[in-house]
Amino acid sequence: MAAHSGLLSKGITLGYKASGATGAYTIIPDLQEIPDLGGEPEQVDVTTLADSNYHYIAGIKDFDSLTFVFLYDNDEASSNYRVVRGLEESGDEYDWEIAFPDGTKFDFSGTVSTAIVGAGVNAALQFNATITMNSDMSVVDPA
Repeated sequence: MAAHSGLLSKGITLGYKASGATGAYTIIPDLQEIPDLGGEPEQVDVTTLADSNYHYIAGIKDFDSLTFVFLYDNDEASSNYRVVRGLEESGDEYDWEIAFPDGTKFDFSGTVSTAIVGAGVNAALQFNATITMNSDMSVVDPA
């Protein structure tokens, strides 16, 4: 029997750069969770009055917003929370890239907003970076 291969989530990164800029993405440190990547197409009802059952065609994919969870750090100007909050406050659209350890990449554009995640006793502080997509998501396979 062949061994199962898999990929550990360790090493996944989220990076950004100015919209349309060339060069490397700036990685945001202390990423803890990524959202589901992909979407299901909306169902478009094409049922007529002559039909006895509903009929559908596949519509446009809806990715919703993508929410990433980070360990909160705001100690200095280069800290993850301050950097992402600065991207939000600019109101600009950025190019984003999620990179997997095997070289798979998911590229898209969008604007970001931040929110501190509620916390209880003895819990690490976190914040959410929610990206509203303004483009299609392209997938780049490993070389």
